[in-house]
Amino acid sequence: MKLGVFTVLFAEKSFEDMLDHVKAAGLDAVEIGTGCYPGGAHCPLDELLESKEKRDAYLEAVTSRGLIISAFSCHGNPISPDKKFAQESDDVLRKTILLASLLDVPVVNAFSGTAGSDENATYPNWPVAPWPNEYGDILKWQWEEKLIPYWKGISEVAKEYDVKIALELHGGFLVHTPYTLLKLREATNEYIGANLDPSHLWWQGIDPVAAIKILGKENAIHHFHAKDTYIDQDNVNMYGLTDMQPYGNIQTRAWNFRSVGCGHSLQEWSNMISALQTFGYDYVISIEHEDPIMSIDEGFSRAVTNLNSVLIKEQPANLWWT
Repeated sequence: MKLGVFTVLFAEKSFEDMLDHVKAAGLDAVEIGTGCYPGGAHCPLDELLESKEKRDAYLEAVTSRGLIISAFSCHGNPISPDKKFAQESDDVLRKTILLASLLDVPVVNAFSGTAGSDENATYPNWPVAPWPNEYGDILKWQWEEKLIPYWKGISEVAKEYDVKIALELHGGFLVHTPYTLLKLREATNEYIGANLDPSHLWWQGIDPVAAIKILGKENAIHHFHAKDTYIDQDNVNMYGLTDMQPYGNIQTRAWNFRSVGCGHSLQEWSNMISALQTFGYDYVISIEHEDPIMSIDEGFSRAVTNLNSVLIKEQPANLWWT
């Protein structure tokens, strides 16, 4: 496996300064935002699509440092009832798939999106209970009329360009669990898979190792984010796991994102890495840092140190003892 980082963390740095920083930290890969929620600080998407010369120089800046681009990321909401943002999300996604193909980047990371309750809605609607029955009706409509038709089309684009789409299992979006990912994959094609981020599984009560086994058996893990979550049971008892407090309310939130090893033990992280290796994922572990009580540098360094202690970097030996 290789160790990388989602470079939106260093958005204030220039592209080449960011690459130098990542290389100095001993990493192997960069995951680069191209627009929508992650922004495109390190990827002038339109410029790169228009000029082979600029694409070659861009890729050379990465490869000359001994790095690879693990994925381009353009998390948005292409089925949002906000038509302007839905169009932006779709445009950026399609352009990102094309750029990934031109630069031989195998994965594009995204969100599945969330539709509104009906054609006249103005805001996304994320049903989380089957009753009252209206919620179930909304969810059925969203999947049948919005989610599946959209991703059927995009999955064919991905197949045409031979670029995998890794959907992050993130609360607030229709694909947020192993089940919903596999349901959409079954309705589309194998180019749709997961960008598995354990931080979003823990707060939903999902065991990441179990999720890795479920998705790994289907060859459905296309990318992996390394981010931790601390769950404060006292606050869970007050607010529940679907806590709607702002992320800045650190003391009272039911859960908070943490740097790797600060929410769950390194044994648990080792178990995840082992499960990934066992079930066929031998690609990049991409650090995402959103720890509210650590600086960027300290949180990033902590994640690098902790992951290096559990990462499996070499192929297994033959079973020489048997």
